[in-house]
Amino acid sequence: MTASNRLLQAPGAAVRARFPIFEHTTYANSCSQGALSHDVRGAYEEYLAGWDEHGAEWEHWVERAESARAAFARLVNADAAEIAVTTSVSQGVSGLVSALSLEDGRNRIVISEFEFPTVGQIAHAQELRGAEVVHVRPEPDGRIPLERFAEAIDARTALVCCTAISYRTGYRLDVAEVARLAHEQGALCLADSYQAAGAIPLDVRALGVDLLTAGTVKYLLASAGLAFMYVREGLHERLLPTQTGWFADEDIFRMDISDYSPAADARRFDSGTPPVPNIYAGLAGMALVEEVGVAAIEAHVRGLVERLLAGLDELGANVATPLRAGELGPLVCVASTDARALVDALLAERIVTSERDGNLRISLHLYNVEEDVATLLDALARHRQLLA
Repeated sequence: MTASNRLLQAPGAAVRARFPIFEHTTYANSCSQGALSHDVRGAYEEYLAGWDEHGAEWEHWVERAESARAAFARLVNADAAEIAVTTSVSQGVSGLVSALSLEDGRNRIVISEFEFPTVGQIAHAQELRGAEVVHVRPEPDGRIPLERFAEAIDARTALVCCTAISYRTGYRLDVAEVARLAHEQGALCLADSYQAAGAIPLDVRALGVDLLTAGTVKYLLASAGLAFMYVREGLHERLLPTQTGWFADEDIFRMDISDYSPAADARRFDSGTPPVPNIYAGLAGMALVEEVGVAAIEAHVRGLVERLLAGLDELGANVATPLRAGELGPLVCVASTDARALVDALLAERIVTSERDGNLRISLHLYNVEEDVATLLDALARHRQLLA
């Protein structure tokens, strides 16, 4: 059954039974790892059963990888030919920067301070090739005004990196405007959307980005080891990666070691043997997201977040996530006097959260319900001394 004719499943209580952790735990940590569903567990078992029965199922496994490519394309409103299937964002971005010449006066890479270490570390690694890396730093209120990007991007800029939703604060950036600023100076724009994919609608046409990355371990409800990179069609011939693998070749079964003949489309940013077990899981997780619908997920989570914020206000908590219209996603960060102790105290009550930069991170998804929010708020009231 395709996504277009599948009967949509409502978020919340209706889908919750497919995630067994909720039988005993309040789970609010999708920004770190999506909860495990029966669907994903069954997908792993399907992979193992096929391997056991048939041995090497390479033709089928390659087909599964192409199904993942198509699912990623639907997720961001791209064509399948614009999608590279990777093992991680690190793999995709490393291949991308290997395709940048960093010559002809364009050696600047602009990154925001909210990037995941992957992007920052890969950017700084290019300093070995003569790159100049410029950081765009946030204001004290946790926002990055667009003028900060405008000040950093100039005619020397080859690539501008931004993050759709910050893993550190939950801040939701105006990616379309950053892309516009990059293009005004002739630079490419890459949007790391790992904290957004599956939680908010992503449309690469509307965003105007040249490149977008994400993976399945968080709001796409699958495991680590599977990711993707969107590469705008007009860039396929222009960007020739020097980091490659046999699945990036124009004909993977030719097995020719005599030259470098990359695929004509975004598949040139694939690499070696695909992560077959994780592809099974990724397809199952993404199918569940499609079944509910990302727009419905966003609306459902917005209601839960509003209830959470109201309760935090009643507790006198200090919310570290910027809260202006358009700046909020599924992740809310709460200031703490000892965030690690607060996470541990909540875990002792079977409430799973996480911490970053001295803040408690609460992230809600399609399976959460108002009862989860109430349970969290009641627990925070009991541990009020750990709220800053």
